[in-house]
Amino acid sequence: MSDVADINTEEKSGRGLGRILLPLGLALGLGGAGFASTWLGFWSPLSLLAPQQETPAAEAALPAVVFVDIPQIVLTLAGPRARMLVMTVKIETDQAHRAEVDYLTPRLLDTFNSFLADIDASAFEKRGILDILRDEMATRAVFVLGREAFTDILITEFRIQ
Repeated sequence: MSDVADINTEEKSGRGLGRILLPLGLALGLGGAGFASTWLGFWSPLSLLAPQQETPAAEAALPAVVFVDIPQIVLTLAGPRARMLVMTVKIETDQAHRAEVDYLTPRLLDTFNSFLADIDASAFEKRGILDILRDEMATRAVFVLGREAFTDILITEFRIQ
């Protein structure tokens, strides 16, 4: 009987040590990982205590997009019938380059007019002409304004009368 009692006491003492070492090892491991993450600069405990500065989300979320109106383009199309092309265009840019776009508007108009005057009148009757015009006019706008000042071109009115 005494042999049985000795085996039970030995098993209990081994389990007790394991129950203490496991949480202690986990605590040391997590503490070491926390120290290593702050030492490597992933986060700072002092930043948790510092007051948070509130940034206005509305100002940061909205880009400073500006649409500059280009005067209406009215052209007589060549051909047997007297037809006119009426087009209104806006240039999309940012606030910093608005003055530059305003200043170069006459050059943009000249470039757009010379391009549109060279198009065959029958091409305006084909599908997808608006996309082709937008792409070609955007290429000319980048040539005049530069890549930084130009974002996009919007055709707000397109009529053939």
